[in-house]
Amino acid sequence: MKSLYEYSLEEIRLIYQLLHSQVLDSPALMDSDLLADIQSYLQQQATRDGVDISTHSEWSAWLDGMFQKS
Repeated sequence: MKSLYEYSLEEIRLIYQLLHSQVLDSPALMDSDLLADIQSYLQQQATRDGVDISTHSEWSAWLDGMFQKS
């Protein structure tokens, strides 16, 4: 089995966004360790890219692959 580090960032972003978009329809996802692990991994990567993950617009832009450092 691969670790998260072995998948492309684009693929992990896609999976995260798909899962996250289903949270309201599937509340059990809120307690998902896998979703939390994916989010933590992505937040680490985003922070490394200079994203302020506490700013929703920056986090969202980074997830969409559209973040530009100012």
